[in-house]
Amino acid sequence: MLVARRLPSLMTPTDARIAAAVAGDRHALEALVLDLLPRVRNLVRYLVRGDQDVEDLAQDALIAIVRGLPGHRVDDGRFLAWADRVAVRATFHGLRRSRRAQAGVDHAADLAAVPHPGERPDEYTRRRAAARLLDELPEEQRQVVVLHHVVDLSMPEIADELGVPFETVRSRLRLGMARLRAVHGRAGEAP
Repeated sequence: MLVARRLPSLMTPTDARIAAAVAGDRHALEALVLDLLPRVRNLVRYLVRGDQDVEDLAQDALIAIVRGLPGHRVDDGRFLAWADRVAVRATFHGLRRSRRAQAGVDHAADLAAVPHPGERPDEYTRRRAAARLLDELPEEQRQVVVLHHVVDLSMPEIADELGVPFETVRSRLRLGMARLRAVHGRAGEAP
């Protein structure tokens, strides 16, 4: 299944660069943000339908990551997992804010995922296809599928993150995956 791939970490930030960014090294911070940008953009794109708000939400997520850097423990070696969670929370916050501001407006575009520097074209094409498949899911199922299969959160962690019961997460994941299989099957049969 296309969606079950983890976000690539082609340019994993080093603990030294993270520590330098936390200490105020502007060049290290800039390099860190540039390393994270494609990863954050793609994660945001997987979480939202269409591309209308991806750039704004990704920017908000990067700002949240930069603001949270002083609280991140450099020695724990889980920086990308931490950054993914911060990006997810910032994206959900931005979506709620956007929904309140634009109740009932549907933006659907097909600009898809963002290429990573030095990435093979087939990987980019695969991510585009995954983003289009995810667009077929209702928002609740989409969020659970992305958090479980892309961000690699457990179901209890997803329940905590979304503030819903564990069984709701299980049901949304099951329904979302069934729908993705059905949509993927239809796409494979198209002439």
